[in-house]
Amino acid sequence: MIVYHVAIETAGGYLTRCASARQASLEYLMGLRGRGVLIAAGPAPDGARCDLFCRAQQPEDVVELVESSPCFVHGLWIRYTPRSFAQFLEPWKMSPPVPDESRIATIVEGATPDVEMASFALIEARGAGRLALGGFFAGGNSIALMGTGDPADAMAELEATGLWTAGSLRARPIAYVI
Repeated sequence: MIVYHVAIETAGGYLTRCASARQASLEYLMGLRGRGVLIAAGPAPDGARCDLFCRAQQPEDVVELVESSPCFVHGLWIRYTPRSFAQFLEPWKMSPPVPDESRIATIVEGATPDVEMASFALIEARGAGRLALGGFFAGGNSIALMGTGDPADAMAELEATGLWTAGSLRARPIAYVI
């Protein structure tokens, strides 16, 4: 199986419009999780985007997964970009779902010239309970789902290692639902 990060752009008014599809969407996502397909998912607190981390045999399976979602069917998700990981660090344990979107975490993205050493930094952060999951795309770009809801703290942790290209890290909050 290949692991993918799917960045999803949402329709305007997503937070208010999603109420009608919320239960169906949660059931759909929990079904994917139960089958071992969905690893993590959640929207940005402002509703501007959603992020999914999932497993698929081939890219077409990701298209089917996204486009079968009640959020896509009802026009709440309008565009998406899947990227396959070259290297992925699985969560040690699956986090319990928090459907009320009260668990805020941070996604940190950036480039590293040394994926091997940077992967050790992510493994260490995961072992210390500060990283939920993460990985590297072709070319050394990375993404990490950090346990803190403070983007500055999440970025500072990776910057402190000296393993990411200076100035390349960007952080944004996510309501870590599943």
